[in-house]
Amino acid sequence: MSDTATHSPNEIAAPGAPDKASPTPLGDIGALSQWQLIRRRFSKHRLAVIALRVLVLLYTVAIFVEFFAPYTREWHDLDHMYSPPQLPRLSWQHGLHAYAVRQHIDPITFRKAYVLDRTDVVKLGFLVKGPTCKLWGLIPLKRRFFGAKASCGTAASTAPQQAHGPSARRVWYLLGGDKYGHDLLSRILYGARISLSVGLIGITISFVLGLAIGGVSGYMGGAVDNIIQRGIEILNAFPKLPLWLALGAIMPPDWSPLKVYFGITVVLSLMGWTGLARIVRGKLLSLREEDYAVAARLLGASHTRIIFRHLLPGFTSHIIVSLTLTVPRMILGETSLSFLGLGLRPPVVSWGVLLQDCMNMQVVSNYPWLLLPVVFIIATVLCFNFLGDGLRDAADPYH
Repeated sequence: MSDTATHSPNEIAAPGAPDKASPTPLGDIGALSQWQLIRRRFSKHRLAVIALRVLVLLYTVAIFVEFFAPYTREWHDLDHMYSPPQLPRLSWQHGLHAYAVRQHIDPITFRKAYVLDRTDVVKLGFLVKGPTCKLWGLIPLKRRFFGAKASCGTAASTAPQQAHGPSARRVWYLLGGDKYGHDLLSRILYGARISLSVGLIGITISFVLGLAIGGVSGYMGGAVDNIIQRGIEILNAFPKLPLWLALGAIMPPDWSPLKVYFGITVVLSLMGWTGLARIVRGKLLSLREEDYAVAARLLGASHTRIIFRHLLPGFTSHIIVSLTLTVPRMILGETSLSFLGLGLRPPVVSWGVLLQDCMNMQVVSNYPWLLLPVVFIIATVLCFNFLGDGLRDAADPYH
């Protein structure tokens, strides 16, 4: 009989050698922290990653809007009221350009219309000169990221209220103009600063209220929990939009735009914290009897320290997901109030204020580009929802 015995692969494997049948990535995953696991799983959610990039782009433009907007917020040209969008073109002869538009009055109906003037070319470019303004009200700024070249900048800077003469035909409105001759694109970008910041400031207030009230309710329990939960149920029983309208209507009409802005933010925050409070309360009810919480209580830690130092960090990812899904509700609330005239009012520019021009359906049918702020609102809300879905899936990396 042969001295060579037949052995199984497990018997001839060297001591300490990895088993080929077992997956090797488990050791690497086990060495990662919770946040590294969340980031790793979130990066695989393509739709959420794209949404995050779009939101970063929107907030970057909103922060540096004086640089990205072709015109200032107040600039307008009465010769271009309801001017249609002027799409950019590319040719070997003129490079990147657009054709100017001229007003044409129908001799029978006397209705004003705009026609392309192919003999008048408006050259476009990057880092062009534009109307002088100040970045954040501090830094003088003369250049724009993109816009019409010299002729448009000269007309805008020499006559900020109205451009006259041949240069007036060379004003370039990418997304068209409104009833006062404002550039709609510039107004939308300036409105993004207000509408997007309302969501962030409002969510900050909701974050504080939700954590504090929900934490106390879940940790204390008993009569305190019952009182807080019944109050939340009463608050949620009110229809949101009518309650927003009522709170918005009590704001004094003589308030400055800044006071109205913060007033709307507070109104939205007072209605947006209940969902987060419910989440925090439910988590604390299940975590307050854990060994580490009981040990901290026996060692003499205060209730505030136990709640905010030991319990809340255990589900931070779930709190972030809840806040992400609350921001679009804040933005839609501000848009609704401003659209109905009970929120922000001119001269403040927000997406809701811009949509006030769309209350007349005849105007919308004749000038449909006035509805373009809706596109930005829908895109922002969808991006926040996709981002929230991605964070929610990544919050439990072991699932």
